[in-house]
Amino acid sequence: MLRSLYSGISGLRSHQTMLDVTGNNIANVNTAGFKSSSVQFEDTLSQLTKGASAPGGAAGGSNPAQVGLGVQVAGISTNFNQGSAQATGKSTDMMIAGDGFFAVNAGGEQLYTREGSFSLDASGRLVTPSGATLQGWSAANGVVNAGGATGDITVSSTALAPARATTTATVSGNLPGESAAGATLNRQISVYDATGNAAPLNLAFTRNAGGGWDVSGTDAAGNTGTATLAFNNGTLAGPAALNVGGVNVDLSRVTGYTGMTSVTIDGQDGTAAGTLESFSIGSDGTIMGSFSNGTKQPVGQVALAKFTNPGGLEKAGNSGYRVSANSGDAVLGAAGAAGFGDISSGSLEMSNVDLSQEFTNLIVAQRGFQANARIITTSDQVLQELVDLKR
Repeated sequence: MLRSLYSGISGLRSHQTMLDVTGNNIANVNTAGFKSSSVQFEDTLSQLTKGASAPGGAAGGSNPAQVGLGVQVAGISTNFNQGSAQATGKSTDMMIAGDGFFAVNAGGEQLYTREGSFSLDASGRLVTPSGATLQGWSAANGVVNAGGATGDITVSSTALAPARATTTATVSGNLPGESAAGATLNRQISVYDATGNAAPLNLAFTRNAGGGWDVSGTDAAGNTGTATLAFNNGTLAGPAALNVGGVNVDLSRVTGYTGMTSVTIDGQDGTAAGTLESFSIGSDGTIMGSFSNGTKQPVGQVALAKFTNPGGLEKAGNSGYRVSANSGDAVLGAAGAAGFGDISSGSLEMSNVDLSQEFTNLIVAQRGFQANARIITTSDQVLQELVDLKR
């Protein structure tokens, strides 16, 4: 049989593969995080009909004569160029601006994806539309260990910010400089113990005969503390602090000018326990929770993965990839670190499919398919002529 017949068949098969790949790219033009693919061709083995000869004294050398036996698909490569950003306004949607993949757990298998359309399930875990759970580092008492083992990230409404005992209280404002000796001002603030129990802390400011103020503090347990404030033209003339039951009261911002009474206990660093009310995701993947007690602290951090050869990853469906023998092992790290892109919350990375290029590829593949079909038709006509030699 004619070799051209089999060359045409190989061309049909290869261009059909090109059509399949191009069709898949176009079908996924609106798939978030999708990366387009392209086909590379290479020729197959060539039949040697005449070998090469070396030049001699009386004759020059000759080149080999070979007849090609067709074409085959050399490979299908994935284009990992950045896709365009689409704002969604949904806080759990994330886009990687730069290199890296989200690590997800799909039924016990570790997969990697660029699709960042996550949502919360009934357990408070961040999951993909197919149910794979986002991997990262959970926070313990507001501290994230980004070097530890990764696991499911949970953002549950039952998450608690632990109570914090008050260690410092701050007093500011003005004590009236025109007050007579013996005048008293009382101020109160609630402070917290380690369990979050609130109790009053009372401060009494008493004008002394020397023109300053004596400060005495008392807490609910009966602990007391005293200090004396001396002023020089309305500003403090010396140290100003007292300790009441382990709470250090900072008086350094108190003034003593005439005509104004504004002294107040304006802050303390303790809190009761609080529940999670909302959260936001930073560019480094840190999930910052806002709690009912007014505190903000991390509840977790999203992990990103990078590979020596991303093109070697194997597509696993549902916009996921798995490690292959030629991709290299996954290296996990935080967004924004060396080699990792930033995370943008409230946006999704769209497909990087270029429709103009894909439609051009359709034309090229179609014409290549037609040309190889014509090779088969022409070869068939030649064979028919051979058969017709015998009448």
